[in-house]
Order: sequence, then C-alpha cells, then structure tokens
Amino acid sequence: MSTVRARHVLLIGGTSEIGLAIVRRLAEDGPVRPYLLGRDTERLTVALSTLGGEGDVDLLDADALDTHAAVIDRAFERAGGFDVVVLAIGLLGAQEGLDANAATAADVMRLNFVGCGSLLLEAMRALRAQSRPGTVVVLSSVAAERPRAGNAIYGAAKTGLDALAQGLSDATASTATGPRVLVVRPGFVRTRMTAGLPAAPFATSAESVAEATAKGLAGRADTVWVPPLLRIIFAILRHVPRTIYRRLPL
Repeated sequence: MSTVRARHVLLIGGTSEIGLAIVRRLAEDGPVRPYLLGRDTERLTVALSTLGGEGDVDLLDADALDTHAAVIDRAFERAGGFDVVVLAIGLLGAQEGLDANAATAADVMRLNFVGCGSLLLEAMRALRAQSRPGTVVVLSSVAAERPRAGNAIYGAAKTGLDALAQGLSDATASTATGPRVLVVRPGFVRTRMTAGLPAAPFATSAESVAEATAKGLAGRADTVWVPPLLRIIFAILRHVPRTIYRRLPL
C-alpha cells in the first residue's frame, strides 16, 4: 500500500499567527511536517503542539545575520529539504514617522528588510541546492505597493523586502532549479500584532490569508492579494498624483 509523503514546510517566524494558519491550511490538503524557527523554544513548542505536535523547532534570531546561513542549512539537513518555506517575520511600529523613537524606527527597518532579506536569500539558496523543487512564500503587505504617510517606516521596509522577493523571483523563474517565489500582500490582518489598532477598510483574518496562500501555491501565481479587491484599489492608488495622494486619509 502506497503512502503519501508529508509535505515539509519550514516556517521562519514559527509563532506567527498568519504563518501557523498557513501551515494548518496546507495540512488540509495532505500531511505536513512543520519545522518552526523562532527566538523562544517554549513558545515554538507550544506553537508546534497546535499543529499536532509532529515536527521540529530550532532557535533563530532575525537580527543575528551572521547565524542565518547556519540555522537555515541545519534545518534543511535535519528535514531532508523543504517543499515550502514561509517567511513570516515582521515587526509593526514607528507609525509616528518623524516623531517615532529612533531606536524603534531602526528596529522596524532592520528587521523587516535587512533581517528578512537575509533570511530570504539563505532560504532561496538552500532551496536551489536541494534535489527537489521548492517554493518560498514571502509575507509582504499592501503597504509595500505605495508607502503611506501614516505608516511610512514600516511601509518602506516592506517595500524593500517585496522588491527583493520580486527581483529574486524574476532571476530564478527561467532556471531549472528554481526556486519559485510567491509574494503574499495582505491588507490589515486582525492578529496579536495589530491588536488595539483601528481596523483599516477591507480588514481580513489570518485564515483568509492562509486560504489565499494555499490557492496561490496550487496555481501559478507570483503575487497574491488578500482580499483580492486590494489589487484593483492599489492599481488605482499607484497612479494617483502625489499632491492628491498625500491628502488621502491613508
């Protein structure tokens, strides 16, 4: 009797609500063996237990750039490679713009772009080196499409990560060894990270992001918007003159 091989999924940001929702949604389509990376072993273990307990965890500090290659390589070696890598690390803050605390602003920019960008590079190198095709899912944001005055620092950092993911995707799309890149751009997502903030129009849930991600992985999409209507809205906003855009309540 044949058995179905479990899909190996590496979640970078192993306690992320959206990331965990994606892993759970993928498990609905067949067996999944998760490998969670994060800063706190206890929280990672609890998160793994919510996925059924089967899998592995390891420590990762997104700010410790010099450790990224070793941690990613160790994960690939222990798991025997991955079918899907989900990059779900993010830090929201410094929304006061010029009045934001300087250290907080630097943290937001460094983690969301430099740290995540480093991890994206290492994950894609490892996927390219393995013997089977793989996909990296990059959790971006609609904020990356056109940074807003009310969220300039976070938006700019996400723009950098989004652009890096798109560029690397274009660079590997025509190669036999891949890997594929799927950029996911949610709007406002109701999670612990956004708790206490006023919900933006078209607010969504982690489960909706997970569903859209699973559909994107099953198809041939390069970019997924959640909800899909935001693709049209931002296609319009992208071309609004700055003299008008800066006056919009965004």
